[in-house]
This record gives sequence, C-alpha cells and structure tokens, in this order.
Amino acid sequence: MKKLLLTGLGSALAAMMSFAQTSLPTSWGFATTTLPTGWSSSGTGFSYYSASGNPAPAAKFAATGDKLTIFFSSSPGNLTYDLTGNSFSGGTFKVEESVNGTTWTTLHTFTTPPATYSPFTDVPNSASRYIRFNYTNKVTGNVGLDNVSIALGSSTTQQINVKQGATTIVNGGTYSLSSPVSTNTPTTFTIQNLGTVNTLNISGVTITGPGAADYSVGSFPASVAAASSGNMVINFTPSVAGTRTAAINIANDDPTANPYIINLYGVGGTLATEPTTQPTAFSFTAVKSYHLNGSFTPASPAPDAGYLVLKKAGSPVTDIPVDGVVYQRGDVIGNSKVVSSSMATAFFPSEIVANTTYYFAVFSYNGPGTYRNYLTASPLTGSVTSSASMQPATYYNSASPTNATFVTDLHNKINPHMMQFYSNYGSLMVSKFYARDTTAGQRVVTCVYSGLNQVYTEPFDFTTNDFSREHTYCNSWQPSTNALPDNSNLPEYNDYHMLTPTNQTMVNAVRSNYPLGEVVTVISSYMGAKLGYNAAGKKVYEPRDSDKGDAARCMMYESICYTGVPYSGPANTCVYGGSWSFPSYISTTIPYGQDQNVLKKWHYQDPPDNFEIARNDYVDSLQGNRNPFIDSVQFACYIDFMTMTKINSPMIPCNSMTTGIADQDPNADMMMIAPNPSNGTFVLTYVTERSQTLNIRLVDVVGRIVYTGQAKVSNGYNPIDLSIPGLSKGIYTLELTTETGRTTEKLVIE
Repeated sequence: MKKLLLTGLGSALAAMMSFAQTSLPTSWGFATTTLPTGWSSSGTGFSYYSASGNPAPAAKFAATGDKLTIFFSSSPGNLTYDLTGNSFSGGTFKVEESVNGTTWTTLHTFTTPPATYSPFTDVPNSASRYIRFNYTNKVTGNVGLDNVSIALGSSTTQQINVKQGATTIVNGGTYSLSSPVSTNTPTTFTIQNLGTVNTLNISGVTITGPGAADYSVGSFPASVAAASSGNMVINFTPSVAGTRTAAINIANDDPTANPYIINLYGVGGTLATEPTTQPTAFSFTAVKSYHLNGSFTPASPAPDAGYLVLKKAGSPVTDIPVDGVVYQRGDVIGNSKVVSSSMATAFFPSEIVANTTYYFAVFSYNGPGTYRNYLTASPLTGSVTSSASMQPATYYNSASPTNATFVTDLHNKINPHMMQFYSNYGSLMVSKFYARDTTAGQRVVTCVYSGLNQVYTEPFDFTTNDFSREHTYCNSWQPSTNALPDNSNLPEYNDYHMLTPTNQTMVNAVRSNYPLGEVVTVISSYMGAKLGYNAAGKKVYEPRDSDKGDAARCMMYESICYTGVPYSGPANTCVYGGSWSFPSYISTTIPYGQDQNVLKKWHYQDPPDNFEIARNDYVDSLQGNRNPFIDSVQFACYIDFMTMTKINSPMIPCNSMTTGIADQDPNADMMMIAPNPSNGTFVLTYVTERSQTLNIRLVDVVGRIVYTGQAKVSNGYNPIDLSIPGLSKGIYTLELTTETGRTTEKLVIE
C-alpha cells in the first residue's frame, strides 16, 4: 500500500477512496447515512433503523455478512457502543479487531444480545488499526447498533501523528494547497509524538512525485519528545498553473508508521488541471418501471477526483457544471439533477417512474473542493426508457369481469400475499420509492394528501419529520381492528398498497377516520387538502386533486384484497353491507359512511399516472401482489363496494356521482382528461388493448381546429402530457381518431 501511495496522486486519491483512515478519537451515532471518513458498511441487509436507537436512528444488521468496519491511524483506547437484538435467536454477532484488515481476532461474541439498547465496553489491542462489527450467522432477528466510539489510546512507544492546524492528516492522507504561479507559499505542519515515554526521532524529510520540483522542505524537528510536538515547514512554489502533485515522506522510528506519508495536492493558481478525456460506453441494467442501474467505462487516463453524473427526464441534458463548485447528489444544475459525484463508475438514480425516458450526461473532473475543474466538452451522454408496466400479460386471466365470480376471483388473485411490516415502511417505501434527492445531500418526501414537501436527512424518521403512515382505508374501519388486542401484526394493517406517507399534525390527525369526499363548506385546510362538509352536510376529508384517484384506488384495493377474510372478536362500530365493504356507518360521531360513487368519480378524473404505475410495480416486488384498479381502471365499475358484490353490465366509465347500469363494451377504448377544467396543460390518458396511432385534434365551439398532434399508444394505460398555450376560456372538443374509430370528450379551459 505504501508503494501505491508513492506512485502519483491520481492513484493515491483512488486508493484513499477505498482505504481512508480516520484519526482517533472517532465516534458516530448514525444521525445520517453518510458515514465518517474511515468508516464503511457492507452486506445485503445493512441499513438504518429510523425509530430505534439510543436515541434513534441506529445501524441495522439484518443479514449474515452485514458488517460495519472502522479503519483508524493510531493506537486505540476503549471501544464503547450500544447494542440490542430485535427478535434475535440462535445466531452469532461478533465484534472483531485486526492489525492489518485481513486477520481478525474476536473482541466480543453475542449469542443472546439484550432486548433493549445496552452499553458495552471492549478493550482493543494497542496495535490494532481496524474494528469490525460482524453479523457472522443470522438465524432469526436483527441487531441494532448505536453510539459507537473509539478513544485515543496511550502507548509508551513513540507514535507519530501529523496535523495541519487542528486537522489530523493520517498516514497516507492527502493535504490540498494552492499558490499563485511562481509565488512561494509556506505551510506549517505539526508533528506530534503520541507516545508517553519514548522520544520520536526523525531522520529525514523528502519530497517525491511528479511535481516534487515545485516543493522544498523548509525545516523539520530532528526529534520530538514524548507527549510533545514540533513544526515542519513545506514550501510550495508552482512553476505552472494547474495540478502539481507530490508526497512528503517523513522517515522516523515509529515502528508502525515509517515512513509517514502525506500526499500533496498542489494547485498553481485557482483550479486543478482540466481532465483530458471523458468516460465512455453507457450501460443500463435492471431497468424497471421504478428502478434502473447505470454504469460506464472509466476515462483513460482517469480523472484524479471523479465523475459528475447528471439526469434529466424527457429531453437530453444540455446543462454543464461550473468550475470551482462542488456538487452533491440532489443538487440542481439548470434543468438537470446530480445523480452522483465520485470516482464510482456505477450510479443508481432515484425518482424513476414508469414509461419515461431519462437522459444522462457524465463529466470527468479533477481537483478537490474549490480547485475542482470539469471537462465540459463532449460529455458522455446516453438515455434509457423505464418499463411501461411490470404487469405480467396473463396476470388477470383467472379474474375476468365476465365471470359471475369476478369479486371472488379478483380477491383470490391478490390474496394471500407476502406481508411486509409497518415498521419497515420508512426504509422500504419512503427511502427507496417516495423520497427524492434534493440539494445539499438531503432528500424530500411529499405528503400525498396535501402536497407538503418535507426535506430531511437520511435515515428518514417519522417522529422527527412529523409524518405518519396513513391507512387510506382507516384502521378503525377495518373489521379486524377489535379482533385482537393489537391488529398491527395482520396483513391488512401492514399492506403497502394502502399505506401512504402524510404529514401527521396538519393532515393525518385532521383526516382522523372521516370518509373521503368533496368539500363545499370548508372547516380547515392545509395546502391542497381540506376538511369540511359535503353537499349533503356530512363532514368529509378531501385530498388534493392529484391524489384523489390514488386514494380511491388504495381504498378499493383494501376492500377487494381482504373481502371474505374471516376474523373473530368484538366488532368495531362500523356497519358493513358486505365483507370488508366500505362502511355505511362509522361511529356515533360519524353516523354515515364512505360514498363509493365519489371515489369512482375520482378514479376516472385522476387516472393512474406513471408514478402510480411504478408504485404498483414496486409494491408488487415487495408483496407479490398488485392493485388491480391501477392495472385495469374498468374493474372498479363491476364492483359494488358497499356490498362487495358484482355489478352486472355496468356503465363504463362509471365516473358519475350515481351508479350507472347501462351496457357498454368493456373492451372498447377509453380516453380520460385530467385535470378538467384545465389551463391548457393536462394529461390525456388513453386506454386500449392494441398498439395504434392516435390522431389528436382540439376543436373550439365554432368548429375551428386549434391544435393537432399524434401519439403512439400500446396495450394498457397511455398517459400523454399535453400543453396547448394561448387557449381562450371556453368549451372545446378533444377528438381522437384511430384505425378503429373516433372518440371525443369535452375539455373546459378556465
């Protein structure tokens, strides 16, 4: 490793990405998922508890082979930590130490970890430079770890440590500096002897590397007494502008750190030397409606600092980074968002939704911090389109609306399924699906009912962010609520198809267990949501327009998924017309129920969009079942959700406030417009069973054609974003013509 550090700073920086040390003392309480320098995690189950810890959050070990490793630069003192087992039984969890990172010795073995977070203290060997927490064998349960700290140990043997100002530069670490061209700038380093008895002897200081001629040694101490320090001065006089790298080699008699090496990243002027090449050859794998992986071939020669990856949906990336600016994941450059900024050649973008083309651009860059210099000419560019849907083609073959047993068939198709847990919703649903990257390395999650954007730092914590996991079909409505002292272990309570993230104080608590409906007299409102009285004088809760269809489908899903599921125990106060139907009576204070007709209306007004289709696919990947009302908007028309019985020959679309009974061909193509009324920007959703071309015309009230266009559609839902500027207020007719016929719908511009 020391030879690698001496071969030039480009290689040295890359090496330090993998082998960076931390100085002692070091500690971490897992307040964010960004571990300190020298700390690293690995394993398929390693993650973070959001509601567990001392205090929360804490590290979570959930699979055999999960590890947390700490690599440090000097003799350690006591190791302290808090640890607990969560339903732990039969497994082994170890705390280990190592001198070289290869051979490990056990410090502590846990076969029955405590049920609550408890403090532990271990005493590492003074020669150790690694500590590892290792879930060596999982049988049942997880391990929580919090408040890990390693003290600085004491040693009688001489022990070298180097600082610049108050910052320790570990052996093999890098120090950045700059100076105007042809101008000498001296830098003073402090050489410490951490030993308590022996004197540290320094036999020489030399400078090597590509830019060594631009550096000179001003002075250094020949010896440093125990528990004392001395100064070393290094002069930097850059001969040219740009990057000037070298390495300081301090020859000494510390038995574990001779020589002590400090890599120098010098810059003549203000910016590092610009890279000469960009990476090549994009590759996209695991492309789904909700996820994709990207990678590329590194540049040759590689940049010394990294690659900046930008993403944009819908059109190519044309934005470029600014020299001297350090971007973090989630930062915005023009209309593009930063996906990654590191030496990594693989990236994992968030905010992936169905049937969307994502464009990427990658820029090489040199230099740390404000010295950063981007190669902006000819970046690597590429694109990939997410899957339109992950629904298997034959998924609903056994649940045809033409069958008299349709309600039972549809239930049997999606139940039973694999149950996920309410407690894991933050790590599985919020962090991996709902959350979006935003500036300064933070993330943002949106309250589905109100539209509130909550910015937070990972890991997500519901209490800290005043958020909740909203049961769209209220938990108090669920027939099994009173069947057990606690129904939180039942699938219906934990179902991710029905749970959504909402603000707790201003939204979830206000909705309470009121039915959803259309408010005409407002009692209170918060952003896009409101509580009030509907036209019949009943108190209802109304979510924002863009969530109305989503909420309706969540509730319809819950009823069809659990209809017929038996339970025993005292009944709740709700009155049902069928097993797991929408209640017709909720309580003495809410002596009415959920109107299915308003939900069916919303179901068509706000049809499934690419985000909801992706959510359905993602939950399917976790639970092994789907929301049928996202997959087929027509299914809702065949079910009376007040009795959980089939409606024969319903009117389709069933989007009026009264239940239609007229016949209509269930296989006919359909169009839906939302929002309607509109300001000229709206989504046209076309539902068809065949691939074809749509010819689109918008005609005003006197018959003038004000817009024409075309769109390719395929089997299933086809959301088409349209924006027609300059339209006057009034009523228009949207005409769609295909190979099989013509469909029209009124569009109101306000």
